[in-house]
Amino acid sequence: MTYKMIVLDLDDTLLQDDHTISQNTKNSLMKAQELGVKVVLASGRPTYGMKHIAKELELERYGSYVLSFNGGKIINCQTEEEMFSSTLTPEAVHHLDAVSKREEVYIHTYVGDEIVTETENTYTTIESELTGLPVKVVPSFVSEVTSPVVKVLMVEAPEKLKLVEEKLQKELDAEFSIMRSKPFFLEFTEKGVTKGTSLHHLIQVCEIKQEEVIAIGDSYNDLSMIEFAGLGVAMGNAPEDIKKIANYVTDTNMNDGVAKVVEEFIFNKKVLV
Repeated sequence: MTYKMIVLDLDDTLLQDDHTISQNTKNSLMKAQELGVKVVLASGRPTYGMKHIAKELELERYGSYVLSFNGGKIINCQTEEEMFSSTLTPEAVHHLDAVSKREEVYIHTYVGDEIVTETENTYTTIESELTGLPVKVVPSFVSEVTSPVVKVLMVEAPEKLKLVEEKLQKELDAEFSIMRSKPFFLEFTEKGVTKGTSLHHLIQVCEIKQEEVIAIGDSYNDLSMIEFAGLGVAMGNAPEDIKKIANYVTDTNMNDGVAKVVEEFIFNKKVLV
């Protein structure tokens, strides 16, 4: 099999724990692009928080793409064209705010180039550090969100958030796509919008077949693209239930797991039996 596209989650997949790309992984991805393979970044991060990584991998030069906001936006790195965009209405966001208060968890979203929340908290601070966006603490979340936004996050300690997720997956399934990107991030996008659905849209534009795609991730918001791709790969540091769904399990993000997939399946054309 000749793979034509490799789709990569960022945090805990492409990136090491210090949020950098190892030199070995970068070399492998640059060589793959020289061979004509499209390298696509797919993250829950906002577009702004992915641009420096796209620049480091020279995605503009190779005419590749970024799937940001868990697939809520697709950006052509060469033209900066927004090829796809999905949003939540202010009314939907206000409903989620009421639910977050009922469940006693924090909530934040993105307005312009800021993360908006009513309450300073550890998890929104982590989001700010990951994305590079400043946090704006406002008196009223509802009053601040007057236009559509791409996604909303409920954030809290993992043990509590897991219970909230189980409840809201049943209660809000008809209204939103709901997924955890990290143990303390529960993300809400427009119903039907995931990394997998956006990847489906992208390969049609690129005229690439499903079986020609490799998708690599480590978390629950990666499941849709891992299941969709011809070769769905889980990182060695992924939870066991994600590993069970993947076609293949590679090494960890700290041990060049992505580079090893590129070497085995793109350069050496390994075939799974």
